[in-house]
Amino acid sequence: MKEDKEFFPSELSAEKRDLLARLLREGGIEEPDEDAIPRRAPGGEPPPLSLPQQRLWLLEQLSPGGGAYNMSFALRLSGALNVAALGGALDEIARRHDALRTTFATAGTQAVQLVADEMTLKPVLTDLCALPAAEREERARALAAEEAQQPFDLTRGPLVRARLLRLDATEHVLLLTLHHIIFDGWSLGVLLRELGVLYKCFSRGEASPLAELPIQYADFAVWQRRRMEDGALEVPLSYWKRQLADAAQVLSLPTDRPRPAAQSYRGAEQLLRISGTTTDSLKRLARQEDCSLFMLLLAAFKVLLYRYSLQKEIVVGTAVANRQRPETEQLIGFFVNTLVLRANLSGEPSFRELLGRVREVCLGAYAHQEVPFERLVEELQPERSLSRTPLFQVMFALQNTPREELSLPGLRVSSFPVKRTTVRFDLTLSMVEKNGELFGSLQYNSDLFEAETAGRMAQNFEVLLRAVIDDPGAHIDLLPLLSGEERRRLLVEWNDTRKEFPSDVCVHELFERQAARTPDAAAVRFEQERLSYRELNERANQLARHLKALGVGPESRVGLRLEKSVEILVGVLGILKAGAAYVPIDPSHPLPRIAYVLEDAAIRVLVSKRSVVEGLPRHATGLVCLDGEREAIARQSVENPAGGAAPGNAAYVIYTSGSTGKPKGVVIEHRQLLNYYHAVIERLGDVAGADSAMVQPLTFDSCQTVIFPTLCAGGCLHLVSAERASDPQGFAEYFRRHPVDLLKITPSHLAALQTSAGPESVLPRRWLVVGGEVSRREWAEELQRQAPDCKVFNHYGPTEATVGMLMYRVQGEAGEDGPTLLPTGRPLANTRAYILDPHMQPAPVGVTGELYIGGDCLARGYLNRPGLTAERFVADPFSPEPGARLYRTGDLARYLADGNVEFLGRLDQQVKVRGFRIELSEIEQRLGEHPGVREVVVMLREDVSAGQQLVAYVVPEPGAAPAVAALRRHIKEALPEYMTPSAFILLDALPRTPHGKLDRQALPAPEAGRPGLDEEFVVPRTPHGKLDRQALPAPEAGRPGLDEEFVAARTPQELAMAEIWQQVLKVERVGVRDNFFELGGHSLSAMQVVSRVRDHFQVEIQARSIFETPTVEGLTAAVARRQGQAGATQFNKIGRHSRGDEEDLLSALELLSEEEIDALLLKNSSFKGEIVNEPSDRKRG
Repeated sequence: MKEDKEFFPSELSAEKRDLLARLLREGGIEEPDEDAIPRRAPGGEPPPLSLPQQRLWLLEQLSPGGGAYNMSFALRLSGALNVAALGGALDEIARRHDALRTTFATAGTQAVQLVADEMTLKPVLTDLCALPAAEREERARALAAEEAQQPFDLTRGPLVRARLLRLDATEHVLLLTLHHIIFDGWSLGVLLRELGVLYKCFSRGEASPLAELPIQYADFAVWQRRRMEDGALEVPLSYWKRQLADAAQVLSLPTDRPRPAAQSYRGAEQLLRISGTTTDSLKRLARQEDCSLFMLLLAAFKVLLYRYSLQKEIVVGTAVANRQRPETEQLIGFFVNTLVLRANLSGEPSFRELLGRVREVCLGAYAHQEVPFERLVEELQPERSLSRTPLFQVMFALQNTPREELSLPGLRVSSFPVKRTTVRFDLTLSMVEKNGELFGSLQYNSDLFEAETAGRMAQNFEVLLRAVIDDPGAHIDLLPLLSGEERRRLLVEWNDTRKEFPSDVCVHELFERQAARTPDAAAVRFEQERLSYRELNERANQLARHLKALGVGPESRVGLRLEKSVEILVGVLGILKAGAAYVPIDPSHPLPRIAYVLEDAAIRVLVSKRSVVEGLPRHATGLVCLDGEREAIARQSVENPAGGAAPGNAAYVIYTSGSTGKPKGVVIEHRQLLNYYHAVIERLGDVAGADSAMVQPLTFDSCQTVIFPTLCAGGCLHLVSAERASDPQGFAEYFRRHPVDLLKITPSHLAALQTSAGPESVLPRRWLVVGGEVSRREWAEELQRQAPDCKVFNHYGPTEATVGMLMYRVQGEAGEDGPTLLPTGRPLANTRAYILDPHMQPAPVGVTGELYIGGDCLARGYLNRPGLTAERFVADPFSPEPGARLYRTGDLARYLADGNVEFLGRLDQQVKVRGFRIELSEIEQRLGEHPGVREVVVMLREDVSAGQQLVAYVVPEPGAAPAVAALRRHIKEALPEYMTPSAFILLDALPRTPHGKLDRQALPAPEAGRPGLDEEFVVPRTPHGKLDRQALPAPEAGRPGLDEEFVAARTPQELAMAEIWQQVLKVERVGVRDNFFELGGHSLSAMQVVSRVRDHFQVEIQARSIFETPTVEGLTAAVARRQGQAGATQFNKIGRHSRGDEEDLLSALELLSEEEIDALLLKNSSFKGEIVNEPSDRKRG
């Protein structure tokens, strides 16, 4: 007898299964569906939430009472409306679909669905007929916007509202608002279709013709979770883990405002429309490239995001209906799933190449779309933040299938647009195809972006789409984004700075004219020394003639090495009058550096004093000591010398830090200095007779802002000694005795001076110019409040652009929504500023690029460095002038919407400290010359308490680790004080990325309280730069991969909290400083912790508390604050206890902070309890 064998259709080949299914259908037999969604049995436990619902439930716990996940629809109904039929139809829809009658509750540690037996959905009628006809429409829109924002209570419900606005007898507006947790975009089509059928029947008095639904949404939720438990998603989940491994978690788009600590979901939208001709061309291109219109538009959108963010990897989310099962197609509910689409834009691909990459990504995502997004987040464990969504922050959607249109007999139905005020992501581009055209809505987070920014972005996208059609083979970096109008604004209008200034003279000649006008007025003052204009001019003339007698003339370079005194101005003017260029040399600089400058600049003569020339190395330079040769110089004529420099000759050479380890000289000509003089005076205003203070050394080119604008306008230049300039009291005292009108200073220097009482006492009367460092707007606005009559300017410019070429006037207050950084302003006269991308194309407004400078401010170049000059001074592609150049600053900047430039940082290793420009590589090279140093990296670190500080990370040679003091001495012998690192950290190896590059983020910060770090701080590292865990104590059992040292619970409250975490996270031990998410916590387990905390501590906390303070220590403190606002209740409990309740008393006390105990003891000074009533004594009495 033949043995019976159970038959499994799944064992057949795909072809045989298809044949079997056809034969069964022909025989009237339906093939059994193993994946069919079964209907739940009546009664039983409340069903769980689906995974998408779980996430929205958690978000509601984090930010309760918001309208971000409201879905609102408004329809204009024109004609004779049957209100009863409309209400009956909506009621019937609510009866048919359990989801519309669902609310949510917590059962134990799990959230569950509660389905009400019945619910009315008849719309609430609001009659607007009493209003004047002209006001009704406006009032209706206001009510629609208000209704759309009204929050839902997920626990009380209902989660759907219907409202009917009556404008007149034949004009109504139907408002439907639902929470996303029970509804999605597909559901709208279901609702409208059923509403049309039911309204038609009920208007005629007929019964509903709609068949009962085979399943309800809760059945889907149970089925989905069962599939998860059965491991049905393991294969697609492994695909997503591979696809998103190491994906960028944040898309750093340039924003108008800083990202807030928590999302508010405030937003708006910009609309765009793509013409039918362009739409047809896009469709044709998609067919040619064997992809969908969605893929084509997504690829273009990713190019836009890439060009805005400069990130080579763009991650975007998109929604799919997630209704693969046929029985879900007629259901209302929250089925939609989110796919994470990651694209690599590196390698300078053409658009066609990128489109191929995007196509492959999309096809892979579609093939594995059944993995719920919520499950993916839990599996990948991205960094948690209340400020942004996990995995992606930008969405894209295309609706190109016909939407369900509502048809109601006797009525004309049309949309009633409602202003959008909430968004869920930073950006969402939603496009829909209608009547042969593409319509788009760019929804943006208004906490981050201004409406103008979103409008420009939408316009850039339209330009990009046309460019893609014209040349799909073009590299994505070269596809145009700017309209002709925007390009003209950036290149021409905002750089229209042409002004006619006298150009046939030099600045020292302007000084001579002023000296003739006001010979007896004070020209320069240093402490007790003072020279009139006549005295300064005559002494400069005598020095000039003396130098000319030594052979000095045009294009000669004369060194000037003097301490600050009136002689320094005699030297500057005398050298210029002789026709030469002065080269300032700081006497405090190390001798090797001075020797290098003397040699590199081929100094013909060095002007100095006996007191500062001692110890100078031997060189071929002639020496003029102003004190030693005073009589010889005094024998020269006091008349202005003739035959000096022309505007095209060099005026001065400033040496700045160099990346090769040697400083480089920047050659500035008279014509650039003259243009700067005229331009800065034009921007400041009338400076005639204004006194100014010079606080910086002459080697700092920013002193030009005060020297000639003062000496050529009849004012007195006050030279402030280095000692006084670093003494807040002494500086303020000098300003009281000698009030000045104009001060140029670095922000950090001014902030240090304002530590004295009366910060306004160190401010000038009329003009304050800050520059050389980034300034914060709030600080600058405070300066303006301290000195309301003083004009405050921010000034920017590298030495290569002659002191500065951007200026910004601080006026009014920007408020909380204004930019954090103070803009650097607009170009001065005859200068130009371009912000360009890596391909020298203008970057859109708001987008980061490299700042290029052009115009009459550009230096001649670098002395003796033709190669470097050619590299940094490049041809100007935007100027019609032959030979026009641009200077590549290496600074990152962006244009603001009003045309002002904002400085954002550096492309390379150049930094500014206290206004001094420093090449970090120069310090690294010098440190690397020490025999005990194998590798070294220098960084500029910012710290709230320590401010800016240079930190050197040194890997010593094996067995020859140098002392930090030796390294400090070594660097001081070669470099100026401002280039000496304030901290040295010795490492076994430098940390590296997986690609072998230096990982600067992994470099440890200097330890607090050790600002000098004169002792070594060694972090154990592997040869690959990773933390050497073998050199650390073994991790505690049950604490997977934690770097935090285990700290046990110290109070009963912390112990209870730790036990809750252990139970929820299934770990053996939890320290009070362990991170919840590093222990394996996720959104669901956070909710479980909240539930257990509520039960144990009898206190309500929100899940966001775990995100804000994800440690036992932090969460326990949060509970204590909630329990006891805290102290009075706990204190009263203590008073009622007997002496024997030792443990209870201790537990209550441990909930109180020291400050709370002090406050309570003082408040209850007559208390006669079990505590010694002295704030200094914490022990039991």
